[in-house]
Amino acid sequence: MKIPRGLEPLIEDGIIESVIRPLKSGKEASVYVVDCGGGVIRCAKVYKEAEKRGFHKLAEYQEGRRARGSRDQRAMGKRSKHGRKQQEEAWKNAEVDALYRLEAAGVRVPKPHGYFDGVLVMELVRDADGGPAMRLNDVTPTADEARAWHAFLMNQIVRMLCAGLIHGDLSEFNVLLGPDGPVIIDLPQAVDASGNNNAFRMLARDVENITAYCARQAPELRNTFYAHEIWKLYQSTELRPDSVLTGEHVFDDSAVDVDEVLAQIEEARFEAEARQRGREQAEADAD
Repeated sequence: MKIPRGLEPLIEDGIIESVIRPLKSGKEASVYVVDCGGGVIRCAKVYKEAEKRGFHKLAEYQEGRRARGSRDQRAMGKRSKHGRKQQEEAWKNAEVDALYRLEAAGVRVPKPHGYFDGVLVMELVRDADGGPAMRLNDVTPTADEARAWHAFLMNQIVRMLCAGLIHGDLSEFNVLLGPDGPVIIDLPQAVDASGNNNAFRMLARDVENITAYCARQAPELRNTFYAHEIWKLYQSTELRPDSVLTGEHVFDDSAVDVDEVLAQIEEARFEAEARQRGREQAEADAD
């Protein structure tokens, strides 16, 4: 196939030998299956420039991220030309940093193999037959599988939070099914949990997206409050990577309007369903 422009420098430098085929093209990046030599097959993620990306509310996700130098940080705040360039680099570097950080924390993500000229080279997640793994959205689990995947992904969300990060866009569209179970992907919008004022809302949305997917086969999951349970443990510094979750949460009637909280949860559920319908429609239009 014709070599994508973004991968030409990697071939010239011998980082990859050839491009086998496209794997996925999204609003933020295009992913290709590549041969790195010696029979090593990986994938390469080529990020799109800001004006070609379709991701909205970028500032909301980048709140709390810091540039590598004080000058760059000030420039980002002023939105100067240099600042916009630094913000663009911060966006591209976020996934690279998150992958290394989360892999070290025991989160099941694709193993990163370096970042070169705006391209992230990482593990190709395979299925049981050795082909590229499918997304959860393309799989219909049994009720027992749905419960097991939900429990596993709640633990992964906990491990991410213990590492200081929230995925920010987690759903069945951003989870692959490898031979050993789910693998979380797509992290350029990863949120700094301690520095972002929207952290709980994004955590709750991640939890609700996964819960809504799994609850199609295991309806009892709809009556759980994992986001509130996880966040309470986090705020009280009691959250651990191996914390045992119950999905239960006792709301403080004296401090919180429970009806309002439940209304917000329902609103988040509707939002998750709307996002899913939009993605499905976009996929249908692409076909």
